Amino acid sequence: MLKIRLQRVGRKNDPSFRVVCTDSRKGPKSGNNVEILGAYDPKRDNVAIKGDRVEHWISQGAQVSDTVNNILRKEGIIKTKKKHVSRGKKNTRTPEAEEVKTEEAVEAEGDAPVTTEEAPLATDAPAEEEKQGEAPVEEAEAPKEEVSTEEVVEEKKEVV
Repeated sequence: MLKIRLQRVGRKNDPSFRVVCTDSRKGPKSGNNVEILGAYDPKRDNVAIKGDRVEHWISQGAQVSDTVNNILRKEGIIKTKKKHVSRGKKNTRTPEAEEVKTEEAVEAEGDAPVTTEEAPLATDAPAEEEKQGEAPVEEAEAPKEEVSTEEVVEEKKEVV
């Protein structure tokens, strides 16, 4: 399958990219590109892409990576929705799944307040966990009964 994606060609700490059409099974640094479609320099915000060639490859069934999709959309070459791009780990969440109610949506539904759910705090631990660990803080800090020294002396005399 063909894929339109970025290929890094910049120096260390100076990234710049080629927009290439390549086989998706080939690595981005392999150099086995079907065609070089343009260039992208994020530091200087320069974009030079051959729009007609991109449209040609898309019509031939080439898939566009998320980052290239957003660049092409910004340049007006294709008309699609912006895609969420995350750095590092693959993000399994989609923007549609995280829809947040706007004020207009709340008004349309009625007078229901907007609620946000928060993760439970560490202090909200179940009672079973307290039993397994050390005694709760309340029991440990409970004041002990004071015993006078006279009583202690009397108990020692009885034992001897």
